[in-house]
Amino acid sequence: MITRIENVTVLTMDKDCTEYKNSSVTIENDTIIAIDDATIPADEVIDGQGGILMPGMVNTHSHLAMIPFRGLGDDCPDRLRRFLFPLESKTMTPRLVRLSSEYAACELMLGGVTQVFDMYFYEDEVTQAMVKMNMRATLAETILDFAHCNSDKPYGGLDYSRWFINKWKNSHPLITPAIAPHATNTNSADALKEANEISAENDVLISTHVSEMDYEMDYFRKEYDMTPVEFLDSIGLLTDRLLAVHCIHATESDVRLMKDRGVRVSHCVGSNTKAGKGVMPLKAMMAEGVNVSLGTDGASSGNTIDLITQLGMVTRAHKTANHDRGAFTAKEIVAMATIEGAKALRTDHITGSIETGKKADLVLIETQSVNMFPIHDPYSALVYSANPSNVDSVWINGVQTVSGKKLVYHDLMEIRKELDEEMTEFRRMAEIQSQQI
Repeated sequence: MITRIENVTVLTMDKDCTEYKNSSVTIENDTIIAIDDATIPADEVIDGQGGILMPGMVNTHSHLAMIPFRGLGDDCPDRLRRFLFPLESKTMTPRLVRLSSEYAACELMLGGVTQVFDMYFYEDEVTQAMVKMNMRATLAETILDFAHCNSDKPYGGLDYSRWFINKWKNSHPLITPAIAPHATNTNSADALKEANEISAENDVLISTHVSEMDYEMDYFRKEYDMTPVEFLDSIGLLTDRLLAVHCIHATESDVRLMKDRGVRVSHCVGSNTKAGKGVMPLKAMMAEGVNVSLGTDGASSGNTIDLITQLGMVTRAHKTANHDRGAFTAKEIVAMATIEGAKALRTDHITGSIETGKKADLVLIETQSVNMFPIHDPYSALVYSANPSNVDSVWINGVQTVSGKKLVYHDLMEIRKELDEEMTEFRRMAEIQSQQI
C-alpha cells in the first residue's frame, strides 16, 4: 500500500531541519519512501489542505495509567506521599491500569504523540494496551522501596522487570522494554545498582526521577556530601543508558557530568511549574550539548499528556527564567519534541524525523482553524499558536490512527465509558483519601 500526503509544509527535523513548502511525503506500508516527489504512483492520495506535516512527537516521560488521578489534590502540598502513593496502593488494579492506558493512548494520538516512555505498575497490562492501540512505546515497571499495588514487598519491581524485559524484548515492532527505579531517594544504592545491572545485561534504558525534590537534594547533601547526579555517578548509573527525568536542581557540574557520560534528560516543564518545584537549567544543558527531550509526567501531575501543550510552556518558562526573549527558538523546541525525543529513547535511526527509510510516524497539523492564521513561520505556529485540537491526522508505523481529528480504529467514547465504569471504587477511595489531606 502506497500513500502520498500532499499539499503540506513538510518539517523533516533532519540534521539540517530541511523544510519543504507545498510538498508531499510518500509512504509504503510502514516506511517513508519519498519526500517532495509526487511522481510515484500511489494507491491513496491525501490532501493535506496546506497543513504542516511533521514527525510524530515523542513523550519521553509519563505515567499513563494515572488518568484517573487527573484533577485530584492538585493544590495539595507533598501530594506524592500524602495522596498519590497511598491512593495507588489502595485502588490500582491490573484492569484499571489497562483501561486507563488505553484511554491515555487516545489522548496521546489525538494530541500528535506517536511514541511514549511509560513508568508505572502492572506494566505488562500497559503493554497490552499499547499493542491494542498501535502506540509505539518504551515501557518500564516502577521499582520502589516499599510494597505497593503490584508488589507485596519492597523492590518487587526488580524481579518483575527481569520477567517483563525477557517477555517483550524484540517481541513486537512497537514495544521496547526498559527498567525504572522510581527515584534516587526511593531506592537504596544496592537496588539502583541491581537495576543498572539488569539494564546493562539486556541493553535497555534505565530511567529514574533525578534532582526533582528539595528534600532529595538536602538528603544527598547531608548523607553523602553529593548531589543526586554525583551519587548516581559514584555507583555507576551515569551512562548513556540512563534517561534522567526532571533534573530541576542539577548544578553546573552535574550538567557537565551528564554530558560526559552521555546521559539523556526528560524535561517535564508542565509538571514542574505546576508543582512549583522550579525550572531546570535548560540553557546550560543545551550549551553543553546534553540530549534534552520533553515529557509530560502523568495526567495527575501535568493534567495533559500531549506535547503540543508543553511546547509553549517550555519557551515561556525558560525565556522568563533567563530574562531572554531570544533564547530557545521555536525550531529548537520542536526538535526537543521530535528528533531529540527519539534520540532519548534510542530510536532515532527509525523515528523522530521525516527521512526516506525511516518508519512512517507522522502528524498532520491542520491550519484552517481560527488560531492558525496567518503562518509566517511553521515552527512558531506549532510552539506559540497550535493546540492539540489542531491535530488532524496521525500515522504510527504507517498505520493511520487518527483522521479528521477522530480515532480511526477505536471509539473514544466507548473506551471512556468502560474506564468510567471501572473507576467506581477508585472514586470512593479517592473521596476518603481527599478527606484525610
